[in-house]
Amino acid sequence: MPSYLDPQILARAEALGMKARQVVEGLRVGDHKSPFKGFSVEFVQHREYVPGDDIRHIDWKGYGRSERYTIKQYEQETNFLCHLLLDGSNSMRYGRGGTNKLEYAKLLAASVAYMTIRQRDSVSLRVFNTAWAAELPASSSLAHINAIAHTLEDTQPRDRTSIGPLLDEVADRIARRGIVCLISDCLEDLDPILAALRHLRFRGHEVILFHVLHPDEVQFPLDGNVRFIGLEGFEERMTRPHLLRPAYLRIVKKYLADIQRGCDGSGVDYVRMMTDRPLDVALSEYLVRRLQMGRR
Repeated sequence: MPSYLDPQILARAEALGMKARQVVEGLRVGDHKSPFKGFSVEFVQHREYVPGDDIRHIDWKGYGRSERYTIKQYEQETNFLCHLLLDGSNSMRYGRGGTNKLEYAKLLAASVAYMTIRQRDSVSLRVFNTAWAAELPASSSLAHINAIAHTLEDTQPRDRTSIGPLLDEVADRIARRGIVCLISDCLEDLDPILAALRHLRFRGHEVILFHVLHPDEVQFPLDGNVRFIGLEGFEERMTRPHLLRPAYLRIVKKYLADIQRGCDGSGVDYVRMMTDRPLDVALSEYLVRRLQMGRR
């Protein structure tokens, strides 16, 4: 099993699954609501009979009450297409071992891909920085899991982030409605990111932002004399963090509140993923929340 497929994480995620909460457009019969009406599983509504309709679907009991010919319509179940968008920029290099943001994000991407394919849905993968660094087309084949895992293993952080324009491109390129999962630290100007997320929602996609952050970035626990090295082109600075901490924490608090509010206002699922939390726990908690929201 490739290194990014952790059995413990996969077992918990697969047990919960990730059903599409809103309408998706699939190519085959599956487990999710389709916008296309047919004569399948779940009754939705009546409509007037028109010449050419199959008389087997006439509601004869309704005709007995109203003396009008009506057809029973049902809602088909369908598969969904999950688009994984992984931030592979230099800012994702921060952290060591299991708390490294990019490694955590890769493990998350592999877990979501595995879970989705195991429930017979399709997954595509795009890795980005300033442009697309890797692209895998959508597939529901079990062999696709290995292709995704090997692509993740080959991904190395480089260049700066350019999330907004690339999300807009994805919104224009995706023809069918599905689920878009953005996995990123979002360490750039928020306005283009939030505008692009709204663009995806306008196109009818369900959107999930997995916001991957290292605890140092939120808590700023550094002390002493520290040299800060910009990972995406900023100059090096030698400073004393305790002097910066109050202002830094105010800015981070506002940033996190702004991104949460922006996602909530657009109907985007915002999921903060701190790299010091075990991924199986964090992902399972989110999937449980999805199930609860889906029942409301």
